[in-house]
Amino acid sequence: MLETFDDERLAAAGPRTLSDVLEQGRIVYLPRCPVALPAESELSMLRDELPAHMKRKNVSYHPEADSVSGLERSAPVYARTHAALTRLRREIEAWTRRALPELLRDADIGTCSFRPLEEAGRAIDAHKASELIHIDAGAYGATNGDRILRFLINANPLSERVWASKGSFSSVFARHAERAGFTGHAGRVGRLDKNVFDHLLSGLVRSLATAVPLAKVLDTSPYDRAMKRFHDYLKDNPEFQAEVATHVEMRFASYSAWMVFADGVSHGCVSGQHCFIWTALTPLRNMRFPELAPINVLRAAA
Repeated sequence: MLETFDDERLAAAGPRTLSDVLEQGRIVYLPRCPVALPAESELSMLRDELPAHMKRKNVSYHPEADSVSGLERSAPVYARTHAALTRLRREIEAWTRRALPELLRDADIGTCSFRPLEEAGRAIDAHKASELIHIDAGAYGATNGDRILRFLINANPLSERVWASKGSFSSVFARHAERAGFTGHAGRVGRLDKNVFDHLLSGLVRSLATAVPLAKVLDTSPYDRAMKRFHDYLKDNPEFQAEVATHVEMRFASYSAWMVFADGVSHGCVSGQHCFIWTALTPLRNMRFPELAPINVLRAAA
């Protein structure tokens, strides 16, 4: 499920080459990161100094508030962290818009995060544990069926970042929909479109966000709640986590990058430290294979 694009293959790619791979539930691997990373002095600060000041497992630049979450503004590393993440966010946006012009049309460019902590063996709530294989649900608010595109960079100069997967969303859902309570005699997908009350809530959140920009994360939709239900089922289900026949591991080398629809591919980070993660919400209407989008897989099940 890993498609490698070296410099030669990347140069020959057309405007839909990479996006077609992504839509079909595969991961685009770029052995040489195509965007400029922060200077080595900034990388050293992020790796070595930042963790002592963090309040969460990662720090994220939020464009709607022009601020970095997970870090106090008074922290001595705040300004440099803000500058590094905003520059990298712009670099990745510029590259993805060139490489994926049709997919990124009218996309909502979201956060740029840095995760400096080792993922393996962390004692945190299971629903927040990156090690457990899952499908992403929601992206800092309601997606309403739009796709969650991630661009990741392994900024660890010494170690690979190791991922595991048990297949695409459509294949995982086909295997587990009944046990997760979506299909079968007592199963129920539920409605996926917003009703008047959902629209009212979204309107209230938008109004609140004009004064408190980060309030946008409070927005939700029936589709996003259904995906969260499936996300939690996967993380809570030891049988799914222990599946052998579908289990695949992937290794991403130092300073390599990869792209994935995180709502369309099951994934967990087995091990790794020092990773940048950029997020964009790409409109469902831009898809060439809309039937593979999770919202339409759920509609078919319903």
